Amino acid sequence: MDDIERKRATTDSFGSVADAYLDSDVHRTGADLELLASWCDDAACALDIACGAGHTAGALAETVPTVVAADATPAMVETATDAFPVSGAVADAERLPFPDEIFDAVTCRIAAHHFPNPELFVAEVARVLTPGGVLAFEDNIVPEDDALAAFYNRFERLRDSTHGEAYSAAQWRDCIGEVGLSVDELTTMRKSLDYKSWAERTDPGEDAREELDELVRTPEAEAVYDVTIEDGTVTEFSNEKVLIRAVK
Repeated sequence: MDDIERKRATTDSFGSVADAYLDSDVHRTGADLELLASWCDDAACALDIACGAGHTAGALAETVPTVVAADATPAMVETATDAFPVSGAVADAERLPFPDEIFDAVTCRIAAHHFPNPELFVAEVARVLTPGGVLAFEDNIVPEDDALAAFYNRFERLRDSTHGEAYSAAQWRDCIGEVGLSVDELTTMRKSLDYKSWAERTDPGEDAREELDELVRTPEAEAVYDVTIEDGTVTEFSNEKVLIRAVK
């Protein structure tokens, strides 16, 4: 599918699961969320791109006076603004409807692997950030090994057809640096996920779920996800995320 079709599919897909994401432990808690929010403590006006159910925007609102939660899916924006004391905007991450140099912090958490053109997204971030403004970024990442990276993206697309392509930590560092932002902190962390909840959250369909259940038991899955199997049942796994702080 082309970029427009992918964006429409993403909007349709996430519009039906906004409440599930609001309750998702992966998204509503974690050291990763705390670190991203701490990077923006000094901001007066912040933008959370691809806000989902609003957990990052909500965390920002604890210290930042003005927070805008932006997402391409109207249902997600509504969920975020209902749940947290933030304003909302329906917005494409690759074409933000905001003037230049208006936000002194921009966040984007566990979402960029859905964007068809990540380079357009980071260019927009650089455009709307004030001089000295901070990007606090997080996304799932692939291993540096090409074969394992291909396996990761295949596995993720089975579960969620709107998954585009996850980058490696090095790819994200380079992508962000190419738009003139200076990366001053980069860290990775693993996060454990309940396999059943993760597999069912996007309702992939019976055939895709069966294939997921087969692939998760392969050596490639073990290498990428550190899978836990108890009494013959896959109970949990973990994925790796990169967190990047960059300054304009």
